[in-house]
Amino acid sequence: MNTIESEQSHQRRGVWRALLQWVDSEATLSPSSAAAESDRLDSVANPQEGAINWLRCMPFFIVHLGCLGVIWTGWSPVAVGVALGAFWLRMFAITAFYHRYFSHRSYKASRGWQLFFAVLGNSAAQRGPLWWAAHHRKHHKHADEQQDLHSPVSHGFWWSHVGWFMSDQGFKTDYSVIKDLARYPELRFLNRFDSLVPVLFAVFMFALGELVAAMWPASGVTGAQLLVWGFFISTVLLFHATFTINSLGHVWGSRRYNTKDDSRNNGLLALLTLGEGWHNNHHRFAVSARQGFYWWELDITYLLLKCLSWLGIVSDLNPVPRHVLAEGRNTAAKVNADLRGKL
Repeated sequence: MNTIESEQSHQRRGVWRALLQWVDSEATLSPSSAAAESDRLDSVANPQEGAINWLRCMPFFIVHLGCLGVIWTGWSPVAVGVALGAFWLRMFAITAFYHRYFSHRSYKASRGWQLFFAVLGNSAAQRGPLWWAAHHRKHHKHADEQQDLHSPVSHGFWWSHVGWFMSDQGFKTDYSVIKDLARYPELRFLNRFDSLVPVLFAVFMFALGELVAAMWPASGVTGAQLLVWGFFISTVLLFHATFTINSLGHVWGSRRYNTKDDSRNNGLLALLTLGEGWHNNHHRFAVSARQGFYWWELDITYLLLKCLSWLGIVSDLNPVPRHVLAEGRNTAAKVNADLRGKL
């Protein structure tokens, strides 16, 4: 086979693999090619050297384009209410389950509830629980260093917001950093077929819309309308609200703790993400179930986790150590004293 034919064959395999990965995120055309690709990605020093695979990322763009369906479906109070409900429910699933449970193990839950958490988090269409946890653990290990795939400090706003997970390096699940989770076959299944639950969620929204239309015609709801609002619009808003913690959480806000990274506390982002905006707190003591360390830092996710603990669904919520709280108070007092001195 000559060089041109070999290159064409390689391109065809790349296209087929990208299409297969819409359904099976771990699809490869041969074990040898998978090993070679893994070695290549591991050797990349700069994350932005990993090319964006536009074909593989098409479902991400399709979800955005789906929002344009509102031009034909219109809106209704019910549809907007469902969209908001789906947004907040899945935001809670991302911050409480994908982040605080799977990434940091900041509390305990039974295996059955763990699977429920994984499915609900997966409905947000932000890949599988193992992929999410693996990348987040590596983020904490290399926060704002060159190896941090989504650092706005090292790689800029747009790459930290969306570019990193569109790259080949960002697509990979590093099972070596999530051995505690990878031993569960049900989690590995969800992680591999990570588009299954989002598709089922979209089908559920359409079916719910048709049911409402049949039982309450005066509502103006249709299956297509609820699909657009309850899945497409809600999911896109959820995407970008979550991504702000990567792209803005390290450049916009205040710093209570002198961490090795540039993490910031931001009350507006905390409201948008149910508590994730207290990011500097989180980087100071990541395994706490609470990210709003003080009573005036509203952390809705933590309040809901407390409710779940009262119901026996979760247990052993990791507290913020007293010395960490004292450290934060001392830092705030010093900053206030410095400001009074300048005045």
